[in-house]
Amino acid sequence: MLAIVGPNGAGKSSLLRCLYRYHRPVAGAVRLDGADIWSLSARDCARRVATVLQESASDFGLSVAEIVELGLTPHANGRGASDGDEVEEALALMGLDRLAARDPSTLSGGERQRVMIARALVQRPDLLILDEPTNHLDIRHQLEVLDLLSRLPTTVVVSLHDLALASAHADRVLVLADGRLTALGTPLDVLTPDAIRRTFAVGTAIDRHPVTGQPRFSFHLE
Repeated sequence: MLAIVGPNGAGKSSLLRCLYRYHRPVAGAVRLDGADIWSLSARDCARRVATVLQESASDFGLSVAEIVELGLTPHANGRGASDGDEVEEALALMGLDRLAARDPSTLSGGERQRVMIARALVQRPDLLILDEPTNHLDIRHQLEVLDLLSRLPTTVVVSLHDLALASAHADRVLVLADGRLTALGTPLDVLTPDAIRRTFAVGTAIDRHPVTGQPRFSFHLE
């Protein structure tokens, strides 16, 4: 999993829009398995790239299960026997199985976010892109969602504000500042006190969590 971090306005969402073919890059190209994504058909791109944006499901007139089932649309050649199982599995992974018949407009923001992640999982993409997927989630669901994403057998790209979550769950971290890539590497190599000071203009003390052993960040103004 690749985590994209940076201050507000650094360009995280803009970069993601290029990755999921909402904006065409001014220069360069976005390639998926060597192919420029703009050379793919819309349907082929939808089969291979799934996105979860900050806007969440609310008022489609569909149930939670029906919204998750929409993730099967790019693969539609008639429903297969396993489609229902895939929807049920995604609902269970996101802790939504008891909410399958509910109207999404009656759910909390965090529950709606998990509905959209479940829909993306059903899509079975080669590349899964999530823009701040932990927004609106409580602490436990933040940890559970990122743990699940980090174990998926697919390429996952997420934008995050929380450096501790990025460090604990991402294999690699990409740092943006003023629309430019300033660092790319493992969390230990990239999220150092000096780098955080340059990028976020705060001081940082880093120690180890006594239970998980993961880096723990404490920030202060300088």
